[in-house]
Parts: sequence; structure tokens; C-alpha cells
Amino acid sequence: SSAHSFGVSPITLTNRPTSSLKMSEAAPEPISLNPDETAIVLIEYQNEFTTSGGALYDAVKDCMEATGTLPNSRKLMDAGREAGATIIHVPIIFDVGHHEIAKKPYGILAGIKDGELFKADSWNSEICDLMKPADEDLIVKGKNGLCGFSSTNLDFLLRQNGIKNVVLGGFLTNCCIESTMRNAYELGYQVYTVTDCCAATSVEAQKAAYEFTFGMFSHPKTSSEILEALKVPVTN
Repeated sequence: SSAHSFGVSPITLTNRPTSSLKMSEAAPEPISLNPDETAIVLIEYQNEFTTSGGALYDAVKDCMEATGTLPNSRKLMDAGREAGATIIHVPIIFDVGHHEIAKKPYGILAGIKDGELFKADSWNSEICDLMKPADEDLIVKGKNGLCGFSSTNLDFLLRQNGIKNVVLGGFLTNCCIESTMRNAYELGYQVYTVTDCCAATSVEAQKAAYEFTFGMFSHPKTSSEILEALKVPVTN
């Protein structure tokens, strides 16, 4: 038999029906979210990314501006909190020397270590003024890698607060957001990625993530759609 008869040719796979592997909600329906069961999980809104003077600000600035990341995120955070949703902040922080990372790292963690990024007790690692946590917000501890769950107490916080719906925003769209999204999906949460509350190092990379990946592991929504689902009146 030829390879084509087993459907392994890329061309064959492209043209075959994909109903069992489709992205979620090709024709989106209105959603409803119970605030008592919903957490808005805000990943790495730290000066290193968000603020001029941060080492990664220039890398994400264009995407933030094109997306409206920061104003949309602030509106989502404040209105979500007012509606009764749980607000959870997920900073990434390393001790001086970055000894948490391997001696010979590669990939993005090598860049973090070499650049001495997100150092503890520095302005760079602080959550930016616009997204400062309120007293009742929760702050995840222990994030040293890409996924918001892997080295942290995030799952514990979600379970302790009876959370079923995880709403994600932050940095980077195709790195920590995507890693956290995939893990939340496999842990059984209903996952919502907020498309106008994320940013990547290029608009093109962000669009690719939204178009080809996010619908496999989450319900991609705008911040307005999330607030409507939480029964928050939405104004422009």
C-alpha cells in the first residue's frame, strides 16, 4: 500500500474532513460565566514587559499598541473583580544569579538568564502600576518556567476557590499564555484566552497563535465578550 492510503500525506491530511480536530467554536455562541467559578489569570504584567525601561518592552511594544493590551487588561481586571470573579496574578521571578535555570540553558530560558531578566526585588520584576493587585487578589508563587502551573501553586489556588473557568491574559501570547492554556485545558478547566489582552514579540506571531493554536485548547474571546459573559455592562 502507498503512504497515501494511510492518510499520512500532508496533502491528503489537508483535504480530509477534520471534524474531530476542529478548532473550538467556528460559529461562536454567546457564553455565560458564573463569577463565583471564574478566575481571571493575569500572566507577567511586569515592568520588564509593560513599561519603558524594561528589557523586553521594545520587543512587545508594537504588539501591545496594536492590540490595546494594557488598557483592555485593566478594564477586564477591574470590571471582573467588581463582578465577583477571582483575580490571580502570575509573575515570573528569579533570584539574583538565576540559579533556578540550568547552567547551560537553551531557548527562551537562556535569554532570560543571560539577560538577567525578572530579578527578584527589582523594579523590572514588579507588576506594573496599571495592573497592581488589589488587596483581595491572589498572587501565584514559584513561577520560574513558561507554564503558569508547572512550578507554582496556581492549581491549588484555583481548586481552593472553586474555580471552573480560567480566563487568560498577559505575556507572551505564544509562550507563557499558550503553555498555561494547554495545561489548564488538560487539567479540565474551561479555558478562555482573551485575544485583546495578550501580547507577543510580533503582531504576526500573535495572529498565528490565535489562528492556528488557541482554538484547539481554549475558547478565544475578546475582553468585551468575557465581561458580557460575566454580566458586566460593556461600554466603549
